[in-house]
Amino acid sequence: MDRFRELETFIAVVEAGSFVKAARALRTSTTAVSRLVQDLETRLGGRLLQRTTRRLALTEAGRDYWLRARQILADLAEADGAVSAVTGRAAGLLRVSAPVSFGVLHLAPLWGTFLAFHPEVALDVTLNDRLVDLVEEGFDVAVRIAQMADSSLVSRRLASTRLMLCASPGYLATHGTPASLADLADHRVISYRSEPMGDTLTLWAADGPRRIRTRSRLHTNNGDTCRAAALDHQGIVLQPDFLIGADLTAGRLVRLLPELQGEDIGIYAVYPTRQHLSGKVRALVEFLATAFAQPSWGQGG
Repeated sequence: MDRFRELETFIAVVEAGSFVKAARALRTSTTAVSRLVQDLETRLGGRLLQRTTRRLALTEAGRDYWLRARQILADLAEADGAVSAVTGRAAGLLRVSAPVSFGVLHLAPLWGTFLAFHPEVALDVTLNDRLVDLVEEGFDVAVRIAQMADSSLVSRRLASTRLMLCASPGYLATHGTPASLADLADHRVISYRSEPMGDTLTLWAADGPRRIRTRSRLHTNNGDTCRAAALDHQGIVLQPDFLIGADLTAGRLVRLLPELQGEDIGIYAVYPTRQHLSGKVRALVEFLATAFAQPSWGQGG
């Protein structure tokens, strides 16, 4: 009887929402997954899941068991991490959270190399611009692009990125090139954040910040959408050079008001504060620090 396998399978079924998806995640057959859950219910003497043709639902007992089972596996992972921290061995599943644009452009090309360096590690990478709760959601490491506030998390600065004000040559040929920050009030600005009364852009001069309230017909919470709209000659954007640096270098976008600086933002590897740092987390943080020691973006300014 493999009780660990039963727990792992039951948790996978609950979190996947079906036996088929759980089997796919565990790389086994649906029949094997169903049998393990049935064996678990038989051993416990009670039903954990209500099964219908359309959905699965936890019974009251099943929910209690699921919460306890998740904690057991989390504690086991913590124990494994404590040992690997002592031995320095990088092994096991490594769950990583990262922002969407940065994850696609700059992290995705690195994963193959990392896995080749650490053959005993498996990666589970989730791209999400939402600020995830590492502990609550079970992530080992998050890559964050932010001004880091004080927190209970440990962070290591990997690199930085600077916001750049830019537009396409096609847009500037049609609408003119702004000569001052005040001129932006008369231009189309593609806004990264939506505000009910308009958007405020902040750039920095030698003696401090300069702000201008603009109007925008396009608001979005995604940098790739801002970039695509700018390349389509729809307006002016303020975006990080990790995203638009190659466009600036190639001349697809043109930097505006170079005497003013956009905000410089740190790129960090963040992980929960623990007494023992696992070998797999340590390996990833060191790998990313080396990979971004000389970042490829920022040549376009």
